[in-house]
Amino acid sequence: MPDTAEAELRRLLGIMAALRDPHHGCPWDREQTFATIAPYTVEEAYEVADAVAQRDFAALPDELGDLLFQVVYHARMAEEDGRFGFADVACRVADKMIRRHPHVFGGAAERDAATQTTAWEAHKEAERLERAETGSLAGVPVGLPALTRAAKLTTRASRVGFDWPDAAAVLEKLDEEIGELRAELSERDPVRLADEVGDLLFVLANLARKLNLDPETCLRQANRKFERRFNDMEGLIESKQLTLAEVPLEAMEAAWQQVKRTERSRSAQPGPAQP
Repeated sequence: MPDTAEAELRRLLGIMAALRDPHHGCPWDREQTFATIAPYTVEEAYEVADAVAQRDFAALPDELGDLLFQVVYHARMAEEDGRFGFADVACRVADKMIRRHPHVFGGAAERDAATQTTAWEAHKEAERLERAETGSLAGVPVGLPALTRAAKLTTRASRVGFDWPDAAAVLEKLDEEIGELRAELSERDPVRLADEVGDLLFVLANLARKLNLDPETCLRQANRKFERRFNDMEGLIESKQLTLAEVPLEAMEAAWQQVKRTERSRSAQPGPAQP
């Protein structure tokens, strides 16, 4: 397996070099830059996460391959600029993993998961200092999904004691933010409304963190639940030879509630529950 993996990786690196060849490569691939490829990198990472969430292990190798190709793409462009190559990328991450796991690759005592998490964050903090990134919030990537970044920012703040004592206190803050949003509704100032909605979302991300939940995962599950229920509602109405455009909101709401009752009935039966 190692020999096969090495051979396939070399083949992939060769394919990437051919695609970027200035004379015989693909015109589209040749004109790409770090900035134009970065959105595809993010997209491919999400497709990996989606395959995992769907437990689609048949699709996962393809999605992981697409993500690996993004790494190879960035490394190739950097090599063309004389900055670094794929070997440097692999070396950096290998060295980092060894450095951050002295209990596996060094003489440090064995650790449980909680101790390792604390040590991991200490290593990351030391690395940020080496990069001259100062401040408790330094190094939280701006490009993260907003809910994830909110959770990470407040996690960092909590390490220095700037945090609510418990989830109940966050709920009180949530009530406060809802009140401030309500107060802005009459004015309809888009700037103020955006500010208040942002505060509300920020507090919700905090609430998820205090409950040991990932806010992005919570929202993805809610999206899937809405999508499933909407599709079932639409199917229920179409079974009566009608379309959504032909029925009033009250009929859609009645169908929606029927879908929810059916789901609850199914979840009460033995078997895996739907989110």
